[in-house]
Amino acid sequence: MMTYPLTAEGGPDDLPRTLRREKEAREREAREREAAERAQDERETLSFGEVHPKPSEPMNRADSKEADPRMYTMPDTNYAPISEPTMPASVERFNVPFNHLVVFFLKAVVAAIPALILLTAIMWVGGLLLKFFFPWLIQAQILIHFPN
Repeated sequence: MMTYPLTAEGGPDDLPRTLRREKEAREREAREREAAERAQDERETLSFGEVHPKPSEPMNRADSKEADPRMYTMPDTNYAPISEPTMPASVERFNVPFNHLVVFFLKAVVAAIPALILLTAIMWVGGLLLKFFFPWLIQAQILIHFPN
């Protein structure tokens, strides 16, 4: 009798194709996450050297035609940007002064006026078209008359 090892024991991978692809995708994501963490650790330990000029050497920008190379740091040319996973966040407090809110909502009301006028015109034309093409849909019409 011949015994076949199960996949959990490291035997042949007999999973369906979709499950195998999902498993490979998860493994790939785990490898990328570990690489991103290693790259972040390396970036945190990098030394960029001295950024500001020494106090004993004052720098006069008007006299120098070229920028002092100590003012800038150059990134590592071997660094490949890795997209880092986003962390979930929740907003606990939204601190806006009351006057700013009032001004914002007044602007929103003023901006909504043209939209309401346009919406009224569209509904009026739509009602006329319905009345013209489907007169049997009108069951009641209210007429308001003002005496002379």
